[in-house]
Amino acid sequence: MGSTPADRSAGEASWRWDGEDEGGTTAPADVVSGGEDGGGGPRPSRRRLLIGAGVLAAGAAVWGVSRRAGGSAPETPKPQPLPSKLYGAEPLWVYRGSEQMTPGRLNGRLFAPAYVTAKGLRILDAATGAVVGNVEEPALRGRPEDSPLIVGAGRLFTTSTGHVDARALTGPAAGWSQPLPPELGEQITLYGSDGAQVYGTVGSRGDTRGTLFALDVTGNGLLWSRPFAERGENAVTVLPIGGRLLTWGTDPSAGTSLVDGTTGRRLWTTAGSAPAWSMMDQRHVYLPTPGAAGVQALRMEDGTPRWSVRPGPGEEWRALPPLSDSYRVYVPRDNGLITAHEAGSGEQTWQCQLPFRLDRRCRPLLLSSGLLVPGPADAGVVVVEAEKGRQYTLFADTGPGVDVWSVASDGTRLYAGHDTTLYGLGELPVP
Repeated sequence: MGSTPADRSAGEASWRWDGEDEGGTTAPADVVSGGEDGGGGPRPSRRRLLIGAGVLAAGAAVWGVSRRAGGSAPETPKPQPLPSKLYGAEPLWVYRGSEQMTPGRLNGRLFAPAYVTAKGLRILDAATGAVVGNVEEPALRGRPEDSPLIVGAGRLFTTSTGHVDARALTGPAAGWSQPLPPELGEQITLYGSDGAQVYGTVGSRGDTRGTLFALDVTGNGLLWSRPFAERGENAVTVLPIGGRLLTWGTDPSAGTSLVDGTTGRRLWTTAGSAPAWSMMDQRHVYLPTPGAAGVQALRMEDGTPRWSVRPGPGEEWRALPPLSDSYRVYVPRDNGLITAHEAGSGEQTWQCQLPFRLDRRCRPLLLSSGLLVPGPADAGVVVVEAEKGRQYTLFADTGPGVDVWSVASDGTRLYAGHDTTLYGLGELPVP
């Protein structure tokens, strides 16, 4: 199936590299360099700028974007001083925006620092914090998280009538606009990308069934399609690794199915209601237990239960989506407790009680050495070590804020921020 040029309404997103018309080599007024006095002190050495490749696991997602076009340049906020006090290593740079960040908009992985709001996305230079690119895509609904940005393999995926469109965000990769077969319809909904494929459904007005499909992320055509809503399915989650999808329906009798993302074939189905969240690693798919309080691990091969973690007698907590490095599974709870479990058996190896409660916004970042856990604005970012579960505060500020912190990585550096402030951080300290 052929493709058309990317400028043929590629998601109608406005994108440019600032360097094309403004030089893009110096930090704008809304970027403050590091320095104890907040006035732009001496630049850190190259050693401090870099984080060793062995320290970080595969780069985690940073902040996302939205879906509508707009050709104007981003508003440049007025320069502001650093907060009165910072706890932790001196940041490489500080970026201050004029709107609240909305990190929940991201769906997928973007290997670059970015500042995301309800109005769109600014991609920043990793070393200086200067804005090097802008996508204006205002949220279509009241909650920005309801207008997610679908990203994968350094591309932003959007839709136009009968087409899936891609635009490169972080490098020279070519954009494309891929038409779907006209007989499938023109109304397209995208669910996500695993870095190899982008997945969605397509249908026509009044079509309650539709077609589930997968496209190659490089624009090489439609990989497969099949009727959606089989056995009552009406929702999709793209799992981040391994080319797998979960589908389910509102009717509990439909159950939850694991789908092979390379062929569209259903691998297995389990009974139960639509899950509030899902996660996977190389061995298991993780879903909430019945009642949604705990975590259950299902075998990747056939969906049979392997182990579970549930509240004990007298305990009141609800599990948040776990994280896994394939050796341990880390289960955060809304009461601020984190437990580590052996991935094969589920046996608990340690527990750590944080000084704050957690919710779905407090998504930890998994590194090879442990977890970075974002807390409320006044609590900062906490490190929980992988081996023993010991904790210490990595970074905090005294700036005002109402939102929780967010943490991210591009595989080389760490980024942390809350409300309207984003920090570029250097080497992860070792206690």
